[in-house]
Amino acid sequence: MPGLIDIGVNLCDKSFASDLSTVMRDAMDAGVRRMVVTGTSVKGSKASADLARKHPSVLWSTAGIHPHHASEFDDAALQDLRSFAARPEVVAIGECGLDYNRNFSPPDAQRRCFEAHVELASELSMPLFLHERDARADQVAILKRHRSKFSKAVIHCFTGDEESLRAYLDLDLYIGITGWICDERRGLHLQELIREIPLNRLMLETDAPYLMPRTIRPRPKSRRNVPAHLPYVLATVADCLGLPEADVMKATTATAIEFFGLDALS
Repeated sequence: MPGLIDIGVNLCDKSFASDLSTVMRDAMDAGVRRMVVTGTSVKGSKASADLARKHPSVLWSTAGIHPHHASEFDDAALQDLRSFAARPEVVAIGECGLDYNRNFSPPDAQRRCFEAHVELASELSMPLFLHERDARADQVAILKRHRSKFSKAVIHCFTGDEESLRAYLDLDLYIGITGWICDERRGLHLQELIREIPLNRLMLETDAPYLMPRTIRPRPKSRRNVPAHLPYVLATVADCLGLPEADVMKATTATAIEFFGLDALS
């Protein structure tokens, strides 16, 4: 078995600054063999790529600007992202998309930034690593407009409703599931919806240091999530699907390898 792949982990977050080597070793010990480090700004995308370069065949990264930082996007930032994308350790464009929940950047700036990411991914024939919150209509409209141009995309950390899931699956997108599905307070709808996701469109992630699975027993004293907790996401997903964990691990790992092109890189 190739082990698990965490497709979205924020290893450059300051919470990992003092013990990153331990966090990575614990992940390997837990069966998480490969991780994709998320880039959410120009500075963060460079840091993620630099970290991935230091750990070949274990880490890869994405290059993008999160919608919270869309106001920082300009032509120079686009050129930086294009430069990062040329590096072999960078395997997707993003995290990018729309987030109208908090509107840390104005919606019009978010839309311009997002569309530029979609165009860049199309130009470079690279996958998209997507974020969306409370912005389905606009996000789907932009994706539909460009769907014939970009190759593939994953909705990272999907937490939406059935209508959102169907809209993204109708666009032939992939779905990333986090520890949100382990949350008995707000994730119960996902436990039903996940049955609608084809296994060849499903991938697993922690989004660490966020979204610690609430199924961990005993519950850790720290609220920091780590990639070593990905097996708890796997366990809940497998239980909801009524499948052995080994089968879900094999399927989601194969999907992640295909999506990010890791076979040719590892």
